[in-house]
Amino acid sequence: MLENIVVNRQANASATVIWMHGLGADGHDFEPVVQMLNLPHIRFILPHAPYLPVTLNNGYEMRAWYDIFGLQPDSPQDEAGIKAMQQTINTLIESEIAKGIASQRIVLAGFSQGGAMALYTATRFTQPLAGVLALSTYLPLKNKLVSEQHVANRQLPIWMAHGRSDSVITLSTAQAAREALQAAGYPLQWQEYDMPHSVCEQEIADIRRFLLQVLPA
Repeated sequence: MLENIVVNRQANASATVIWMHGLGADGHDFEPVVQMLNLPHIRFILPHAPYLPVTLNNGYEMRAWYDIFGLQPDSPQDEAGIKAMQQTINTLIESEIAKGIASQRIVLAGFSQGGAMALYTATRFTQPLAGVLALSTYLPLKNKLVSEQHVANRQLPIWMAHGRSDSVITLSTAQAAREALQAAGYPLQWQEYDMPHSVCEQEIADIRRFLLQVLPA
């Protein structure tokens, strides 16, 4: 099981957002954003990724959802690591369902590598989810999307956002992910901001609007 931070432990929370941080960060990274969103009917679960040696960083151990070999479109991908982490996140979702939160009241969210994990997991989850927030990210194993997507989430609402001056995950990489998801039939909202590989104030306001759309109070 992953260690995690929970924001809003009230028993009357009627929805859950599971929000995954980027490479090398931890669950505390998005705590200030969650506070700014001010959505008391939603429980936010901010898991910490485990420590893994990351090939891209010369094998240095850091918090990572899976190994990364490179950031180019043709870089090899850690399929085994991605699939293992998918099962771990599935367990987190199932734990919320067991607590009485309907799957249709659960959103997966993530930034950068965490957003890639959110997209991968949600499109393959076997019960319908409320949506995905995919921030400054890409679609891992995108050539396998059509063969592996689950019918339960074929109409999954996806909100993707990216910075025009992102030098970590380029805008064109994110646009390729958007095109693959749209081609597979997902209803996708897309936003671009004048920012690097980060989050901006306008984006937070737009995230709040999307969350209220898919998880109304």
